[in-house]
Amino acid sequence: MSTESRHLSVHIDRPVAEVYAFVSDPRNLPRWAPGLGSSVTREDGEWFVDTPEGRARVTFAPSNEYGVLDHEVVTPSGETVYVPLRAIADGDGCEVIFTVRRSPGMTEAEFDRDAGLVSADLALLKKILATPSA
Repeated sequence: MSTESRHLSVHIDRPVAEVYAFVSDPRNLPRWAPGLGSSVTREDGEWFVDTPEGRARVTFAPSNEYGVLDHEVVTPSGETVYVPLRAIADGDGCEVIFTVRRSPGMTEAEFDRDAGLVSADLALLKKILATPSA
């Protein structure tokens, strides 16, 4: 059975290298994706986010020149969620593309809710990165 996906994107007027550097740093997650968690810690080489449900482990793709920001979140319940994320050069700025994947058993309303939350996160990311000091 195939998984349904929605590709959500935002254009950011910053060079792709700057956007990539900001997004690929797990310490910035609470700033642009506050729904995921409130604080981030690093222990024994791994990153953890404190979520409302408990601690989740977040692992980003290795640093790369292609703008791949995919990451994996292991939720407090043990579920592994794969998150496809890209930063693509677009002139002097870039486009950030987040793929929302529908989990098995997820209702249409739940899928719409997740897409709405991701859209809000992307809008916040754009707002943060519009500030030169970000």
